Amino acid sequence: MLTEPTTEKLIAMRLDAMATTWRDQTGKPDVHNLAFDERFGMLVDAEWLHRENKRLATALRDAKLRLSSACIEDIDYPPKRELDKAQIRQLATCRWVVEHQNVLITGATGTGKTYVACALAQQACRKGHRALYRRAARLFSELTLARADGTYARVLAKIARADVLVIDDFAMTPITDAERRDLFEVLDDRHGNRSTIISSQVPPKRFHDYIAEPTHADAICDRLIHTAHKLVLKGPSRRDPREASEK
Repeated sequence: MLTEPTTEKLIAMRLDAMATTWRDQTGKPDVHNLAFDERFGMLVDAEWLHRENKRLATALRDAKLRLSSACIEDIDYPPKRELDKAQIRQLATCRWVVEHQNVLITGATGTGKTYVACALAQQACRKGHRALYRRAARLFSELTLARADGTYARVLAKIARADVLVIDDFAMTPITDAERRDLFEVLDDRHGNRSTIISSQVPPKRFHDYIAEPTHADAICDRLIHTAHKLVLKGPSRRDPREASEK
């Protein structure tokens, strides 16, 4: 049989998973009873799964999610949380990403906002989209440094390329004039082109007051809230050992 030459050619074409499956098939007599299209389908499936797993691993690495293991399937729905399971299922389709809509997740500290945000971002990665996670303070610090070292445009472009941008812990500290302008630049690049997830203890109706300066507040809120899905997490802190996990 021409097993080894075929395997070598598959490897040379960077079809490693297909090569491994081909080699495995030759050692299983029952596989030889399958029709050609069935055996070929098994080879293609193996290669596709291998590449998809590599793509997802790369996407999750680049996303830098704070909770990298967060996933939609592990979100729980205790009555006190008042989290709509149907809404989460709808968001899990990632139609909101395709339509360049936003998600606003609000609630008191410890209610699992970061987990839900990361789970939605991970789901977007699984669906083939690119995600990027930043705490608000880290995002503003990164942009301040970029402005100082001349890489501001490059950093903005990197953020703009993410199909889903997670801004966690938004409105935790007073916003400066420079941060207000940076936030506008980030959201203006994304408006109508990409999606943003905001996690905050501050409800959306108070975003305008937080941003304060009327012109920027109007523009930012218009770009952020107008097309947003809103999730309000309630109940006691899930960091309390007497309560459930943060999922």
